[in-house]
Amino acid sequence: MHCLTIKLANMKKFEVKQGDCLIADPFLTDESFTRSVVLICEVNNAGALGFIINKSLPQKLDSLVKEIGTCPFPVHYGGPVKLDTLHFLHSRPDLFPDSFKVDHGIFWGGNFDIAMDLIKNNEIDGHEIKIFLGQSGWDDQQLSREIEGKTWLKTESSQKLLFQENPKLIWKESIKTLGKKYEEMINYPLDPTLN
Repeated sequence: MHCLTIKLANMKKFEVKQGDCLIADPFLTDESFTRSVVLICEVNNAGALGFIINKSLPQKLDSLVKEIGTCPFPVHYGGPVKLDTLHFLHSRPDLFPDSFKVDHGIFWGGNFDIAMDLIKNNEIDGHEIKIFLGQSGWDDQQLSREIEGKTWLKTESSQKLLFQENPKLIWKESIKTLGKKYEEMINYPLDPTLN
């Protein structure tokens, strides 16, 4: 498993590896990543790639994939990179033997046509598959700078977080996994001057 390790002065190493979730600092103002949680799906010497797992889009799947017919399946904003691509994460490697294992019970990709057929025929649902438009990506230097600037916190991924029924709860739930000392962050305003 590849990982990207950043050593900060007077701090322990911050290692980013496949299967980690990066949690946006509560005051991060970058519109693409405000209060976001990014599941890291690939890390290599060039950087990291993942998907924002807690931002729904107003478009439904049938508005993006005309061949599927009427199918108001939710689509999520994966990130600001490659906004002309659709991706999916799922928990069913039995249905997608060519998928890539991200972490325990979480898989990335597989045969897209099979995924569309399963969704259309209601043979898989939002508790097992999540569709993303776009992706998130960093080169190693960019991610290092953002981590050094304390833009991100880190937690482990889980099916519970990924397939949370209400995406708006994912950021708060991911903060809770960090322990009691972080929980007050849940109530921080977006604008720190409002404190």
